[in-house]
Amino acid sequence: MDGGGMAQRTPGQAVVEALRAEGVEYVFGIVGGTFLEILDALYDAPDIKFISVRHEQGAAFMADGYARSSGKPGVCLVTNGPGATNLVSGIYAAYTGHSPVIAISGAPAREVVYRDAFQELDHLSLFRPITKQAITVNVADRIPELFRHAFRTAMTGKKGPVFIDIPRDLLDGSPIEVDFAAPESYRVHHRSPGDPALIKRAAELLKNAKRPIIIAGGGVNHSDAAQQVVDIADLLSAPMITSYGRNDAVPNSHPLYVGPLGRAGAPEAGEICAQADVILAAGTRLSNFTSFYDNRYISADAKVIQIEIDETELGRNYPIEVGIQGDAGAALQGILDGLRADGSKAAIAPGWTDEAKALKAKRRARIDEEGSWGGEQIKPQQVYAELRKVLPPDAIMALDAGACPAFGYDRLDFSNPRTLVTPLDFGGLGFAFPEALGAKLGRPDAPVVAIHGDGGFLFNVQELETAVREGIATVTIVMNNNVWGSEMAYQEALYPGRTIGSNITNPRFDKLAELFGAKGYYVDRAEDIGAVVTEALAGNVPAIIEIPVDPKELPRPARLIESEK
Repeated sequence: MDGGGMAQRTPGQAVVEALRAEGVEYVFGIVGGTFLEILDALYDAPDIKFISVRHEQGAAFMADGYARSSGKPGVCLVTNGPGATNLVSGIYAAYTGHSPVIAISGAPAREVVYRDAFQELDHLSLFRPITKQAITVNVADRIPELFRHAFRTAMTGKKGPVFIDIPRDLLDGSPIEVDFAAPESYRVHHRSPGDPALIKRAAELLKNAKRPIIIAGGGVNHSDAAQQVVDIADLLSAPMITSYGRNDAVPNSHPLYVGPLGRAGAPEAGEICAQADVILAAGTRLSNFTSFYDNRYISADAKVIQIEIDETELGRNYPIEVGIQGDAGAALQGILDGLRADGSKAAIAPGWTDEAKALKAKRRARIDEEGSWGGEQIKPQQVYAELRKVLPPDAIMALDAGACPAFGYDRLDFSNPRTLVTPLDFGGLGFAFPEALGAKLGRPDAPVVAIHGDGGFLFNVQELETAVREGIATVTIVMNNNVWGSEMAYQEALYPGRTIGSNITNPRFDKLAELFGAKGYYVDRAEDIGAVVTEALAGNVPAIIEIPVDPKELPRPARLIESEK
């Protein structure tokens, strides 16, 4: 099929042409009878690869991981009913991660809906709460238009997933006349910096601040604005910290970067933030796991400058002095230009920069010291200490939910944007491995490492067959403590000695990997971790590294941290 201009296409071909017009490289899914016409059109589309997965949840996570690492829309394709319901966790993860995913589902023929048709389900009601929009294509002639609308919606403003429902009989219809426009003809080209008066006011507040600080959030990544954040920090000698799960928003090696804020973050980041008199919150909602919605990190006396592309988020969680509705990168550039044009020296308090650097050094000493811990059992902190020694600076890290991955938020270093993939507010287990597979396809030249606990890994272990068959070479580290760690931590903290349902057993994950045809490693000495990870990364094949870890080494439960004001 050739793309571009008016042409006759079957409805299935029209869907594939719409994907081609958007530059789609991969479609993740499981074959289904309600969209055979799309599959047949994909057969003739060598430029779009269909990645056949083993569970629809894996398809959604892979599409999300691809979108997060590449910055381009990820696409998944499933059948109706149970195929669609199996997408929910992955689409919800994309929604909370503001990730542009297009989820396409077949649907029963229009003539049998509302008659308890086979696998009939009200897909739109299911997906509306967890997408930017859920739509049905009821007229074949509108396929190009509605696909353009879906991709534009996913990629515009605060990005996020869109669900498209296509009835089976529509795909089986007669050829249609279609016109495929280039995406640039119907996309926003200008990134709005926001109100110039507010930009000027923000620059003035920062220039006159005694203890300014910058919190860089996901919006900084989405708008490729790391350099603007760094330039403002350098100009003001202002410390930088990152919001929850957004450690990769700025280079962690920068002298003014203290650490990640919030749940599982660096205490030192919270300490410096609590002293700030002016806070530039760039591309962040200041949500629960970043701020805990109280004043432990964000002083009631601090003047908050918030930049958010979604105006409904401005001032939602904290009172703001200046609220700028606009693209983080464009707004930050406006503030930077204002600061440079002013020319006067910033009013920063003596010792403020030294305080930030001292806290950065304190954090580094704290986490480096963990690498020297002894004991009969490896602790998760030791795993991260060894990883810091060998991970390449361009490595993409996918962290699962759960106890062992939680230690990673404060203990991994990031040099480049779009190199940390986490479940964020979604907090679902089974996330990291399939997300890492999608991330690898989005950035094939980057090393990709997923970190799991034993419980979470088994949620989507079946996608190891997908990885082997498709040659998706990621490295997955499974820290095995034979417990549901987060739940065990809660039970022991609140009901000591009365744990129930938290102890589990597992197979040898290295042996399981070999059964799938992947490379398996078992490492029971901390000093061997670095060499094994290096070997696995160099092997260029799917690899699983099992590391048995101390089941008693668990993070403090989030609910208890939240209550400690």
